[in-house]
Amino acid sequence: QVQLRESGGALVQAGGSLRVSCAASGSIFSFNTMAWYRQAPGKQRELVARIIYGGTTNYVDSVKGRFVISRDNAKNALYLQMNSLQPEDTGVYYCYLQQVGRDYWGQGTQVTVSS
Repeated sequence: QVQLRESGGALVQAGGSLRVSCAASGSIFSFNTMAWYRQAPGKQRELVARIIYGGTTNYVDSVKGRFVISRDNAKNALYLQMNSLQPEDTGVYYCYLQQVGRDYWGQGTQVTVSS
């Protein structure tokens, strides 16, 4: 069983920065993929950034150069540093983990960017 708990969501002004975190607990294996997804009101959930165990990262085009995903394998933690935030970055940010062919999701943390 795996549990994911996000934290750090907040209301910020456009142009500001925010870091959201995810703490993973339970049966965490070494080789896995972790990611951040977000869901804006009335829209489908979308992949924002992904990082595999070795550190390779991928980003959706809209956040490249502004967001940085990172992980601390010793702490089973995942982070998303978000800079130059824009109103279109508003949404619920979900932590995701995939291991041994199974997918796990956190409950999400709300990020709201005001113009």
